[in-house]
Amino acid sequence: MSAQTTSYLSFNLEGIDDVDDYTWGNEGVGSLPWDRYSHVFDLMQNGNRAFRENHFEEAINNYSRANNIKPSDPIILGNRSSAYLRISQFLKHRPPSASEYSPLSGLDPTTHAELAVKDAEKLLNILNHSVKPYILKSNALILLERYELARNVILSGLQVDPYSNALKASLQNLARSSSSLIGKRSHGKPERTDDFDCTLCLKLLYEPITTPCGHSFCRSCLFQSMDRGNKCPLCRTILFISPRTCAVSVMLNNIIQKNFAEEYAERKLEHDSLINFGADLIPLFVMDVVIPCQKFPLHIFEPRYRLMVRRIMEGNRRMGMVIIDPTTSAVADFACEVEITECEPLPDGRFVLEVESRRRFRILRSWDQDGYRIAEVEWVQDTVPTGAEDREELQVLTNNAAEYARLWLRREKEAARQDRRRLEKLLNVEVMMPTSQDPECFSFWLATLSERRPSERLELLRIRDTRERVRRGLIFLRAEEQGCGVQ
Repeated sequence: MSAQTTSYLSFNLEGIDDVDDYTWGNEGVGSLPWDRYSHVFDLMQNGNRAFRENHFEEAINNYSRANNIKPSDPIILGNRSSAYLRISQFLKHRPPSASEYSPLSGLDPTTHAELAVKDAEKLLNILNHSVKPYILKSNALILLERYELARNVILSGLQVDPYSNALKASLQNLARSSSSLIGKRSHGKPERTDDFDCTLCLKLLYEPITTPCGHSFCRSCLFQSMDRGNKCPLCRTILFISPRTCAVSVMLNNIIQKNFAEEYAERKLEHDSLINFGADLIPLFVMDVVIPCQKFPLHIFEPRYRLMVRRIMEGNRRMGMVIIDPTTSAVADFACEVEITECEPLPDGRFVLEVESRRRFRILRSWDQDGYRIAEVEWVQDTVPTGAEDREELQVLTNNAAEYARLWLRREKEAARQDRRRLEKLLNVEVMMPTSQDPECFSFWLATLSERRPSERLELLRIRDTRERVRRGLIFLRAEEQGCGVQ
């Protein structure tokens, strides 16, 4: 057992013994229609019951479904963060021998703790005057063994509430264990040799991971290698590990960073350039045509796209969705940007994502990088009507279309009352509805209510006349009014 693991075991996580009840009340800012609120309330009740029975995966599933319908709700975010923490804590304490009779197939403790940090940070943006998000974030950082960051978060929380027993106890635990976290520092500066190079990229190790067979590689290099097999790239020993669960070798990383500072800085710049693409560059996922205001799941399994997603998740979490144009057999000229809002890495390296489509763009040129495409793009917006009369006509058309869409959704939800999955799908579409004061965005959302062929969706991306898209959306919706609803 490593020194860091031993030091972790002395910590007791504070303030996550229970979750907050979701009170029955739906008034004021952010209130929902009662059918949607009732569904959220039921999901939260089920989630809290599962949490208190130690069924944390079931609890997270209910909290996530509630969050899809009512995003940024502080109670939902706080409870889900607590559930992630409890799973991570359980897995940290779980003895290795337990895998012999009860193997694990879900997420690892590090990933759960990172998801807990994400929810805690969202909660902190909403309730920065409350001590709850500081408690959750500091506990998650302790599980990730980022003790100095955890201490800073605890001190920030104590400025909000100096009398918080949970934060005081966490600070005392950190202080008692600090001596075991400080190692002896070597005063000698090692000579720059090949021992500090990655044998895959032949460059200075960056974020090194050491395998059980004793070989060290850059974290990103080992990820890429294990996308194609589970053997050590150097000695071919079978590795029963996931790079995702392997912590960076802290001692080796500190030695490299301290003694080869300039070269390390160059490696960091090189790494950052792969995850921060710039304002007009975007990685492309070649699959289908999407239009703005959509929300849908994705399953990522190809090695090249696994690499792309890992880099995206370290950067701005955005990529382009594009299709091969059948008329030219090349990448289509128009596409849409999507943002990864939920990312669940699977033990074998695959990803289950939830994405929301954002802006459309025109591809100026594209090229291959490490197996996937990168494009230089031009962001596209509609031509704005110049005359007051034209703007008024567009706003009236949009308002009428919005009223029609609400009536259509109401009828569809009434028809789907006995079909919970279809009702949930309708609620997910409804929650994406933009205000009618943004006609361009609304015209795309209106198009998501009806089933469109890829060629029709691609044509919508090319149209720069908002009125034309609104009219087409109404025509398609009325044509399907007697039919199948949302697909």
